Amino acid sequence: MATCKPRSLANGNVVFDVRYRLAGGAPRCKTFDRERDGKAFKATVESDKYRGTMFDPRLGRVTLRAYAEEWLATRPKLRPRTRETYEGQLRLHILPTLGAIQIGKLSPTQVRSWHAKLSEKLGPNTVAKCYRLLRTILTTAVDDERLARNPCKVKGAGVEYTPERPIATPEQVWNLAELMPRRFRCMVLLAGFGNPRLSELLGLERRHVNPLQRKISTLQGEHQLSNGELILTEPKSAKSRRTFVLPASLMDELNEHMAEFTGAEPTARVFTGEKGGPLRRHVFYKHWNRAREQVDLPDGFDFHDLRHTAQTLAAQAGATLADLQHRGGHSTVQAVMIYQHATDESDAQVADGMNEMMSEAKAGRAMNAPQVPVADAAEEHEASDIAQLPASSDQSGRRESNPRSQLGKLMFCR
Repeated sequence: MATCKPRSLANGNVVFDVRYRLAGGAPRCKTFDRERDGKAFKATVESDKYRGTMFDPRLGRVTLRAYAEEWLATRPKLRPRTRETYEGQLRLHILPTLGAIQIGKLSPTQVRSWHAKLSEKLGPNTVAKCYRLLRTILTTAVDDERLARNPCKVKGAGVEYTPERPIATPEQVWNLAELMPRRFRCMVLLAGFGNPRLSELLGLERRHVNPLQRKISTLQGEHQLSNGELILTEPKSAKSRRTFVLPASLMDELNEHMAEFTGAEPTARVFTGEKGGPLRRHVFYKHWNRAREQVDLPDGFDFHDLRHTAQTLAAQAGATLADLQHRGGHSTVQAVMIYQHATDESDAQVADGMNEMMSEAKAGRAMNAPQVPVADAAEEHEASDIAQLPASSDQSGRRESNPRSQLGKLMFCR
């Protein structure tokens, strides 16, 4: 338990020492000039200890820059490209404004001001990524008991809004492939009808292809770092490590490509550069951009949109959400939903199908409608007359609610 005890100074003044222990057992003491301030702090300490939110304020005296460097250093399993992305976000967008501030003094107001200024300069998705990184780092500081609470309190600031990506028609995919050099032609077809990622295509080896079962396995991906170094990494998630079946005609295209451009050894890359070495992305994109300009595609269409196209075509072919999740290598069903696109043509087909069902049901109902008996028809007519009688009131001013009584009164008056 914390204690608050008076202590006399040499000048005769009295101060109040609050002595307590941190959650780990380390002793601490804080001095106040007034007893009520000391007792208030003592109550706060005991409350924090009871709720499990006690922390050492001195641990929060490290700057955000120093703590962010420590945070990155203690995450050896970060993928190289992810690490580069985090380092760039910190260097360019977070630390120039907040890096010199001690994390214990970082307030929600400062975070909100930083976020507002960043939003004036950058796109909303880039700002959301930077905000999520800052929030994640400071959440770790809370877990490390360096902070009592996370100052990142801007609602919705970490949410990315991804616009619906354009898709190509099967004819446009073929046109794109035909405009590419023969060495890169099958890459377009695989992306547009098979849906592997570009990194997975670049990392694909002969041993990953099973021509007899028409299957390919995505077991690694090739990435290029900012310094130009090419590295092979395992898939980013367990779902990304997958094996899926190719359409028969696509398998034929892949077999022809490997016979012409792929080495015989099991570890030979399926797609290589013009001299047989690793394929650099800028080399591929040079040809891709040239082909894209010659095909009438939706605005902003990118190579990755071929993957969206493949997923959409698979859905139209009858694939379930589980099928799409497996073929695309997505960790969640929510990620799969991004690739569901309702085209005007398919929407019209749905409407036409529903119209046909409605028409058939209407025609069947007219043919099978039951005939109303004469007596029933007369009763129905009488009930209709009764329903149309005006409401009457008795002497007390109450409305007569019995229609048969109203009918009797009407007949008597005649």
